Amino acid sequence: MLELSILGFLSEEPLHGYELKERIKALSGHVRPVSDGALYPAITRLITAGKLDQHAEPGSSAAPRRILSLTDKGREDLLERLRHPKQTEITDQVRFNTLLAFLRHLPDPREQAAVLRRRQEFLETPASFFYRDGSPVRAEETDDLFRQGMLRVARATGEAERKWLAEAIAQLES
Repeated sequence: MLELSILGFLSEEPLHGYELKERIKALSGHVRPVSDGALYPAITRLITAGKLDQHAEPGSSAAPRRILSLTDKGREDLLERLRHPKQTEITDQVRFNTLLAFLRHLPDPREQAAVLRRRQEFLETPASFFYRDGSPVRAEETDDLFRQGMLRVARATGEAERKWLAEAIAQLES
């Protein structure tokens, strides 16, 4: 998810490391904050792999700013990650939102629709936060007010997402 965010934001424009961190934080930071201890080693790995380039520009203070940009190899990697996301990037809501944030960079609408179809299929599988005898528990089946609330909100969110996915897929395939 972190590398996808780095590649995705740098596909839009070159950025200073701090600006990149702020954009990643705005995308998912309240749920999964990004630390310098995770971000900068990931940047270094991508530079070493030839997927990012860096150069120095004068900073507003005495220290020069390290500007990062995407290489052709990095763009190819981004497109491959978008075409073939890991299963956790489909099933985990925060990771899926990260994928959605950059899916527009995939040039083929059919490939975009294929990714959305994977999410749609995942959402069609009956699931719950809670199970009884191996079966998902529905909101109406619990007396716990708070669990009932969780389940009702999740159901409403799932219904809205499934509706949007159907509309988006139809638009991409038309």
